[in-house]
Amino acid sequence: MKIVFMGTPDFSVGALKALVEGGYEVTAVVTQPDRPKGRGKAVVCSPVKEYALSQGIHVFQPEKIKTPEAVAELRTFEADLFVVAAFGQILSSEILHMPRFGCVNIHASLLPKYRGAAPIQWSIIDGEKETGVTIMQMDEGLDTGDMLTKRIVPILDTDTADTLHDKLMEAGASLLMETIPLIENGTVTRTKQDDTKSCYAKMLKKEMGRLDFAKEAVTLERLIRGLNSWPGTYTTLGGRTLKIREAKLSTIDRKGQPGEVLAVTKDAFHVACGKGALQITAVQPEGKRAMAVHDYLLGYPLREGERLQ
Repeated sequence: MKIVFMGTPDFSVGALKALVEGGYEVTAVVTQPDRPKGRGKAVVCSPVKEYALSQGIHVFQPEKIKTPEAVAELRTFEADLFVVAAFGQILSSEILHMPRFGCVNIHASLLPKYRGAAPIQWSIIDGEKETGVTIMQMDEGLDTGDMLTKRIVPILDTDTADTLHDKLMEAGASLLMETIPLIENGTVTRTKQDDTKSCYAKMLKKEMGRLDFAKEAVTLERLIRGLNSWPGTYTTLGGRTLKIREAKLSTIDRKGQPGEVLAVTKDAFHVACGKGALQITAVQPEGKRAMAVHDYLLGYPLREGERLQ
């Protein structure tokens, strides 16, 4: 089977690598154009492009995939199937029906839950106990196509968005390799999504990361893990931004005003919340690198009664 692969970030690389190592002929890789990144605004290519070039695969980077010129270019790539994984652009009906077996998408949730841009992060923020990957036949809706196969992935209490991302990337790549033969031999089962059970995983914004200590500790602890490493969570201390990198629920038996430092040990400090408290173990001071609280306290002494806001 000949395949055109569409993807952009790290999540996509696992599936592309599985296709290459599985012996499939990837006739082209479609990815987002190179973009400026970082403080220096150096132009960098996507992780998918980097891997594709290392394998000698032709790379196509349209600014807009639905333009007549881009569609005409796609038609020149021989393909029986388009595989999409976090590409970042919406495909037109014309593109969806171009290959013989249509287009399939690897989505990082158990559809119909968490359609949209940030399913990994929201599954943690919302306190889900499990998530997974769904391979779906794409249609013109947003993650609304028929489901072909699924794989469940448990969410651990220690999982962050980064660790869960890696687990789902591996699960998606493995499931793809099991699903393509079913598509090719016509034995795959298509299951329509129940729209009444859907929810939308909206795009993340930096301002979501500001911690409101009037909320319950359990809510904030999930937010810290769900937004790790981007966009991250933060508060202010002494008028300066302090990013919170790692925290867990505190077992300290003390009460205080939301944001009040209840106790300081050599490796952590405990902060009162609207209900319960957080034990903060890693931070990033403004303009500095991320560090363990043990190292932070050596240069930034913190006392009981101070307030995070």
